[in-house]
Amino acid sequence: MNLNIAILPGDGIGPEIINEALKITQVVADKFNHQLVYKHALTGAAAIEAVGDPYPEETHVLCMASDAVLFGAIGDPKFDNDPSSKVRPEQGLLSMRKKLGLYANIRPLTTFKSLIHKSPLRTELVDGADFVCIRELTGGIYFGQPQGRSEDGNTAYDTCIYTRSEIVRILELGFEFARKRRKKLTVVDKANVLATSRLWRQIAQEMAPNYPDIEVEYLLVDNAAMRIIQWPKDFDVMVTENMFGDILTDEASVISGSLGLLPSASIGVHTSVFEPIHGSYPQAAGKNIANPVATILSAAMMFEYAFKLTEEAALIREAVEQSIVEEFVTVDIAEIAVGQSTSEVGDWMANYIKNKQL
Repeated sequence: MNLNIAILPGDGIGPEIINEALKITQVVADKFNHQLVYKHALTGAAAIEAVGDPYPEETHVLCMASDAVLFGAIGDPKFDNDPSSKVRPEQGLLSMRKKLGLYANIRPLTTFKSLIHKSPLRTELVDGADFVCIRELTGGIYFGQPQGRSEDGNTAYDTCIYTRSEIVRILELGFEFARKRRKKLTVVDKANVLATSRLWRQIAQEMAPNYPDIEVEYLLVDNAAMRIIQWPKDFDVMVTENMFGDILTDEASVISGSLGLLPSASIGVHTSVFEPIHGSYPQAAGKNIANPVATILSAAMMFEYAFKLTEEAALIREAVEQSIVEEFVTVDIAEIAVGQSTSEVGDWMANYIKNKQL
């Protein structure tokens, strides 16, 4: 099978973690006799510095021509510390989502038994936690117009807009995921306050009878935020709008014990993007200490969702699990003060995959 991939390293630790995910992708492709074709492109702060645009047209053309996009991270503190900057790295991410039609962000939340003690929550709360967050990605307050500030600069405004078609599309995905898992869907909104949330809940209630095998519950976002911490094992599939999903998935990510462990997939109309949930971690850039696991697991999601290659995806996850069990990990999850380097962890997993008997 031909695997045609766009590689977008981005900023900070992005190039380092992408190198390891690409290393694993190549090893898996070789083992299963796939033809891997890939090309790098600029995005984020790196693209601003090179061409003045955080998501250049050349990058977009490459993504559109690819079967999948493997993406690192976006962000640079020099832009964070300059609020007057009109061009920011994060604009590239939003532009990519809109132009590629990346309407759904899928974040699986699972725990590794050998790392449960790293979670800030008690073991009995998190042991066995396994749920999926599905976040709408191209609508809501992040994209609504009008948006801006008054002429005197003392008033700012954002507009939250959702259409029926946007809501139906993401809810259908939520129901289908629940059907393949434990058949429970949690719809998160703020229907007691927001008109857009009331439309979300109305549409979900209209759709629910079409999925009689799925248990549907409705939670206000503040209640959902509490329950993620109190009873994380109570969730199976959670679906919600853009900003709520942004916040709740970051909250849920700490359950595993490290941001460096969790992957994500952004499902699109034209192609799909696979990336770790963490940021660019500029303090670690170039030091070869960043945890590549989330990016490597994102590559596993790429094999599964973009190419429907479940055996290949399972082997990558097995390699990750074994590296953790054998404590061949980076410093953020190591039991001792000094862990392995980013590239050493990638090499270990690559060798595991090469030597694994199928």
